[in-house]
Amino acid sequence: MTAPSSAAFVRHTDSGESESAMIELVLTAAGSQRVRFAISPLEEVLGAVQTLLGVRAHPAHPPWLSELPDVPELAAVLGARHYITEFLSPPPAGPETTAAAQLRAVRATPPSQVALELGMVDADLSLLPDDPATARDLLADQLETVWHALLEPQWPRLRELLAADIAFRTRQLGSGGIAAMFSELHPRVRLSGTSVLVDVRARERLEIDSRGLLLIPAVFAWPGVGVVTVPPWQISVLYPARGVASLWTSAPALPNALAEVLGRTRALLLATLDRPAATTELASRHGLAPATVSAHLTALRGAGLLASERRGHRVLYRRTELGDALLAGKL
Repeated sequence: MTAPSSAAFVRHTDSGESESAMIELVLTAAGSQRVRFAISPLEEVLGAVQTLLGVRAHPAHPPWLSELPDVPELAAVLGARHYITEFLSPPPAGPETTAAAQLRAVRATPPSQVALELGMVDADLSLLPDDPATARDLLADQLETVWHALLEPQWPRLRELLAADIAFRTRQLGSGGIAAMFSELHPRVRLSGTSVLVDVRARERLEIDSRGLLLIPAVFAWPGVGVVTVPPWQISVLYPARGVASLWTSAPALPNALAEVLGRTRALLLATLDRPAATTELASRHGLAPATVSAHLTALRGAGLLASERRGHRVLYRRTELGDALLAGKL
């Protein structure tokens, strides 16, 4: 994976010094039938580390993203300005992929692949052991350290944002087709005929094989876009998830009259649901018991103020037009 530049982050050489080139991903007959979405917990680990290292210029560091654990070897790899490996964030199987599953995949990476990718990293890796398998296991341990220290406590909130993005893109795909979905994915990504074109500082033409094209929303990708093309990994496009700018903002002020009618907790939940969220995320965000949140959400949905949609094992709630109108004081 290449590190981000000021214009875009890519998993290809992108120094930010050359003129923009392009990666062309050809949607073959087999590949075009398998354009799918997934969530990558380890991609968020890499993004958080690079944000703390100053490599990714994330606009708003959340308060919990303040101190990097002691992971010098991982920091050395992720401090690169160009390529930062693929095996540290293997393409996830789908939206339900866990950090534990990805960490197992990291530790199962063949030493020859580890050596190949580390050899492409444009950074001083003298801290790493010479043996690829030993280096791989050390980096996996440090990924796990960062995951537990920084990302895991915030994961319900992050995951629901990513799931909401996938739900939005899936609706686009269903209503307007693949062209409509790609038209709003990222300014540097577009569909041209049977090819997905990604404007980055790299030049490559690849055919999507029968595994298809994997699309991965990421919280820390903003404002760039990334492309995974190094074999044998599945070709993937990483892009900024929708709603990141408001992810760490406080809940809007509640109209006193609304709180008096609905009760403060229900009014707070209604105000919070400007983007879809699940019970666990809302409970974590507001310090409430999940059972309490579930009861209030059920009541709000029964009143027509919320709608719900099942996504895998989760149920996402969102405000309806009636809920929007009530919150805006238009009823």
